[in-house]
Amino acid sequence: MIDLNTEQLVPIGRVPQLLPARPNGRKIHISAIYRWVQRGARGRRLEAIQIGGTTYTSREALQRFASCQGEEPTVLPVTSARRRRQIEAANRRVAEILNGARPEDN
Repeated sequence: MIDLNTEQLVPIGRVPQLLPARPNGRKIHISAIYRWVQRGARGRRLEAIQIGGTTYTSREALQRFASCQGEEPTVLPVTSARRRRQIEAANRRVAEILNGARPEDN
């Protein structure tokens, strides 16, 4: 969690400038940074906070995110939309089985 009193905030838009270039010489795209915040990478999310209309992370959060990329990934929580789709698929499958469809039909 980002501590406003001790961590150095950085607007998300400036993060690609802080990171080293990829092996092909290009900077990390801003969409990758947003993806790290929203979905994560290898089971970890980049910590971020929103103040007003601007989303920030911190240099320390970037360090924590980078340092745990080599570790064993953790399981991200299932979002409600994702869980709903899983439940709907399971319900459809149960209905197919109860209506006489064989499992190998699919």
